[in-house]
Amino acid sequence: MSGKQFESTTLEAQHTRTKPPPMFKVLLLNDDFTPMEFVVTVLERFFGKTREQATNIMLKVHNEGAGVCGVYTLDVAQTKVDQVTACARENQHPLQCVMEEQ
Repeated sequence: MSGKQFESTTLEAQHTRTKPPPMFKVLLLNDDFTPMEFVVTVLERFFGKTREQATNIMLKVHNEGAGVCGVYTLDVAQTKVDQVTACARENQHPLQCVMEEQ
């Protein structure tokens, strides 16, 4: 053996934590003209809610002025808002769908 000393090198794993993306609540807003059944249909079609879930959210919108349809990443939330708004306009309803950061 030669007289050289071997240094022990320890590599420490660096854990980089990726910050989760911001999440957005998609809400329906109450109005005096959009039929309740249309709101239920929108919730079933665009948010995958069961009839019971959709009815409960619709009643919350009706009684409290707004109801949360779901929480999504920015792109998904914006797509849902656009889809619901387009569907409401096609059916000549003033239903408003908005999103807000959680």
